[in-house]
Amino acid sequence: MVMSRKSVSTLCLFETSAIMNEYLEKDLENLPTDPGVYIMYDSDDMIIYIGKAVNLRNRVRQYFNGGDGRAMLRNLVPDIAHFEWIITDSEMEALVLENNLIKEHRPKYNTLLKDDKTYPYIKITMSDNFPRLLITRKLKKDGALYFGPYTDAGAARQTMDALNKIYGIRTCSRKISANPAGRENDSNKNERACLNYHMGYCPAPCIGNISKEEYALNVEKAEEFLAGRNTGFLKLIEKNMLDASSELEFERAAEWKDILEAAEKTLNRQKITASNSDDRDMVALAVRNEGDEKGADAPDAVISVFFVREGKLMGREHFYMEVPDGEDGADIVSGFIRQYYANAIDIPTQICTQYEIDGAELLEKWLSERRGHKVSLKVPLKGDKEKLLKLAKKNAELVLGQDTERLKRERMRTYGASEELGRLAGIGSLHRVEAYDISNISGYDMVGSMVVFEDGRPKRNDYRKFRIKSLEGQNDYAALKEVLTRRFEHGLRERHEEGEKTAFSKFPDAILMDGGIGQVHIAREVMSELGLHIPICGMVKDDHHNTRGLVVEEEEVPIRKDSAVFHLITRIQDEAHRFAITFHRSLRSKGQVRSMLDMIPGIGPSRRKALMKSFSTIDDLRKADEDSIAAVPGMNRAAARNVYESLHVHEDDAERVKEDGK
Repeated sequence: MVMSRKSVSTLCLFETSAIMNEYLEKDLENLPTDPGVYIMYDSDDMIIYIGKAVNLRNRVRQYFNGGDGRAMLRNLVPDIAHFEWIITDSEMEALVLENNLIKEHRPKYNTLLKDDKTYPYIKITMSDNFPRLLITRKLKKDGALYFGPYTDAGAARQTMDALNKIYGIRTCSRKISANPAGRENDSNKNERACLNYHMGYCPAPCIGNISKEEYALNVEKAEEFLAGRNTGFLKLIEKNMLDASSELEFERAAEWKDILEAAEKTLNRQKITASNSDDRDMVALAVRNEGDEKGADAPDAVISVFFVREGKLMGREHFYMEVPDGEDGADIVSGFIRQYYANAIDIPTQICTQYEIDGAELLEKWLSERRGHKVSLKVPLKGDKEKLLKLAKKNAELVLGQDTERLKRERMRTYGASEELGRLAGIGSLHRVEAYDISNISGYDMVGSMVVFEDGRPKRNDYRKFRIKSLEGQNDYAALKEVLTRRFEHGLRERHEEGEKTAFSKFPDAILMDGGIGQVHIAREVMSELGLHIPICGMVKDDHHNTRGLVVEEEEVPIRKDSAVFHLITRIQDEAHRFAITFHRSLRSKGQVRSMLDMIPGIGPSRRKALMKSFSTIDDLRKADEDSIAAVPGMNRAAARNVYESLHVHEDDAERVKEDGK
């Protein structure tokens, strides 16, 4: 079985004349009529726009048939080189997925929220002796249950209020002991019940008026409704509405009617998520049926992988498979898992598939060793996991059914461009390429990046970051030499020693350096010292920092700017730079947090480390309230107050300086 990584879904070539050609017409005709999310790319494979649709075919065709009147489209449409899609079960799921993807990729033509708000969840605080229902926009690993996300925050809040009243769930934030009701030595005996108790909305666990076990039954009813397993709550609301109406209390009946509509809207949620739920991958297979017409470049099967992280669907990838005759679905999936996760950096705690796999225990053990924690293989038979797996399979079937002409064009843009790059470099066959870049500001926090492309496509699982250790001050050539030496020495050790292999043990067919002849010479020097013979080329930029050409054997090779190979070199160069600069920014941000925390009384190394783990930037920490800071492991109320006041004192000083400047 041979696996090759491909871009998902449809490739659409857009002519500068803005007239749909026959290929584009075919691609648009192949779009499904399902709800879902569409993702637009430019010629450098950068995501430039993400949108949602009730009907993907109708919505995407609008972009190429005159648009919907928005001025933004005049700039967007000429930049579209190809697009892809993800189908969903409902428009609401498409809305939530669109939000997740926009936050992840921040496309050029999307409107981006500066405050980065997310959709709300309803949270049940299971760690409390007498749990509460809360509205929150952040998922935390605190043992609570989270339901949502909900696209209508008002409806979610109305529903939560109704659940509290009907099922008698407390709304106060008091700390209540777990002692049974009526015990003489109950630590709650001096408490006084609040107004909700006297209005009949709360059973008053604060005064020992209800046992923990009885209260838990009330919470369980609310949980069952939010999970979609109990419609009795809707019947109770409807009864209250009808009772009020029959008693001629029409205002109260109208209130219950609003609550009923909000509860029905809330019930149509996207997913249920627990804060301790495992990250998981949904691996679904679609196989071409015997007798189906199959082009020369069409795949035998497609694997679709949906990535769920912290309870949210964050994206997916498709993989084309070449399958020998007689291999069944379980064997294909088993082979894919072994190949894909052998080099994956991000292995989830759970992998869900359609099939029971032979030797699953051994495969789980191998995956667990690679991840460092337990990994399980599951075959979901009901619930949200089973629905999501079916959705992944449906996406795979759509990709498998796409027309062969699109696959040929996709092959030319990736594999064909890679072959042409090999010819220009004088190598011949070119499968794997590695590119390197250095990022720093005046020598501060120098870092290096290694990006990998296979057959013209980024292989992100094999990307690596390097923090420069041997230098003080700025010296890009010396930094580059350190990165290359560490990378290939690591690879040589892995090749000669027994044990687990990583991406370092794979050596490239060629190395591309971000720069000219100077960078090429450094790389050749390292290869010579290590006794390696890997061809090296330089990716040269012009005075405007745009890709200009390729340096091969001390000479610059001219390349047509409208060619597939030129666009491939540009993508590789931009990706190496992006990966390096992103790593450098994260180190700078952490350094700023570290230096700020070092000046705050009561914050030593342990607390500083815990705070940096919980809040990755100064802005995140500054936005947090005192309660959130105090909740960080190892913190107490006094230390949290010091942190909060120190950060906001600096903020006040800055405002005062601004006012004085006026």
